[in-house]
Amino acid sequence: MTKTDEARAVTPKNGSRRGRALGGAPLPLLIPALVGLAFLLLPLLALLIRAPWRSLPDQLTSAEVWQALQLSLVSATAATAVSLVLGVPLAWLLARTDFPGRGFVRALVTLPLVLPPVVGGVALLLALGRNGVVGQWLDSWFGVTLPFSTAGVVVAEAFVAMPFLVISVEGTLRAADPRYEEAATTLGASRFTAFRRVTLPLIAPGIAAGAVLAWARALGEFGATITFAGNFPGRTQTMPLAVYLALQNDPAAAIALSLVLLAVSIAVLAGLRDRWMTASR
Repeated sequence: MTKTDEARAVTPKNGSRRGRALGGAPLPLLIPALVGLAFLLLPLLALLIRAPWRSLPDQLTSAEVWQALQLSLVSATAATAVSLVLGVPLAWLLARTDFPGRGFVRALVTLPLVLPPVVGGVALLLALGRNGVVGQWLDSWFGVTLPFSTAGVVVAEAFVAMPFLVISVEGTLRAADPRYEEAATTLGASRFTAFRRVTLPLIAPGIAAGAVLAWARALGEFGATITFAGNFPGRTQTMPLAVYLALQNDPAAAIALSLVLLAVSIAVLAGLRDRWMTASR
């Protein structure tokens, strides 16, 4: 068989290209895919088109917007710190130890991912409220009241954000070779020393990615925050709550705050581009 015959054998006939378009994608798949893309992008484009660009600096520097922005950044950072302190050991426990009911514990850890945030806020009230299961003891023994306070904002945000960090770190731990830790323990290091000196440097990228995800999720939290911490300007009113309130009285301020949250989301995706935004080859 000549090279010309081989080329004809592997070249599809013109009839086989019927119904195909962009990159060989079938039209029955391409059309709904483009509609879905437009459905996701159109609201974001509308936000950019209708944004009050001329008055945007004044909107972002107003006292109310600045208070909400400052509180959101501080509370999201504090919630991420809480998630790191508690979530990394929890991820290690799920990835490196074997105990009865581990699958059930993992399901409970991921439950806040699918739980409606308002339900999470109600659960926090029942647990940590002044008359809650644990909150009544915090109030009577230490005089600590979490609901409707800035600390309550941090608690609500950490509750919904920590699972993102735990899942990311646990996946990184499962991908890391445990033989390095075993070698460290055979050389006399304790398990905690092996974790601190060997495991943490290995999983640092996963921890960073999980922390970024947790921070972004905490920054955008609405339902659990308004239910557990309320909506008090300067004390518990974060940016999502300020957007909701401003949409009723000052739509321009709501759009300005929405642009800030959109910019943060884009920055998070850009920071995670090596993990999620690059196609495998």
